[in-house]
Amino acid sequence: MFSEPDDPAVVDRMRAAHAVACAAFGAAPCPPAAGGTREAWGWRGRTLGRPATGPYGPGWLRVVHSSVERAGGKLWTGPEEAERLVPRHVPRPRLHLVREWAEGDDVYRAELYDFVADGAVSAAPVLGEAPRLTAAWWSGLRTAIGGLSTVRTERTAVRQAYLDRAMPKYLAFLGRPVPTVPPAWSTAHGDLHWANLAGPQLSILDWEGWGMAPAGYDAALLHAYSLAVPEIAERVRREFSDILASEAGRFAELVVITELLQSAERGDNRELVPALRQRAREVSALGR
Repeated sequence: MFSEPDDPAVVDRMRAAHAVACAAFGAAPCPPAAGGTREAWGWRGRTLGRPATGPYGPGWLRVVHSSVERAGGKLWTGPEEAERLVPRHVPRPRLHLVREWAEGDDVYRAELYDFVADGAVSAAPVLGEAPRLTAAWWSGLRTAIGGLSTVRTERTAVRQAYLDRAMPKYLAFLGRPVPTVPPAWSTAHGDLHWANLAGPQLSILDWEGWGMAPAGYDAALLHAYSLAVPEIAERVRREFSDILASEAGRFAELVVITELLQSAERGDNRELVPALRQRAREVSALGR
């Protein structure tokens, strides 16, 4: 999803932690001929995942890093809580084993998952070209999002306090006040972009941040990450028309646009900013 960190010390530290996790699980990195050199880095090297062979056969071993004072909380426990609470009919790799350990001021969490043979639809969250996805894939995604939305949880993916603070600031270019209270809330994956969706066999990856969000949030997020490929953005609107064409769906789009405009200020996905601002104007006009 992200490139290898620029800091060699971070790279060495995370690879060493991955080796520790392999030993703890009785697993071994897959050899190069089996794709074992493939590494998946998280934002600024916070996570590192690689294929591994372990006690459950082919798997995916992911290591998460945190400082001692920041360890724990929503992102830390999300995958384990998803394994426990999200129904199995929502397609995702099963989480088998979890280990935590500390090394001085650093804390690590290792997670051993089923291996997903089909890779992510995109190497990056923002879609760069139209993928070839079947009608069954789209139908499965609609069913999965619908099923997830009814799961009961106290986890929070989007906070009302954030909406109250951020939406007026980042949507000020619309030239009029925007509502900050969603018409409804439901449970969402919370990070539904193209690097977290596998295909052609559907699987939803990375359950760190799932929880309650404005209704329609997942569909709105996937749509925003599709804007660089208009035919797929239109496909998302069509597949999720019952959500995105509603009052709740329009609100969810404005929430997502707010978040992505804020992240663009930090340097993430700046290429989307013109399309996001244009889409905000369109959604705002529809809501009048």
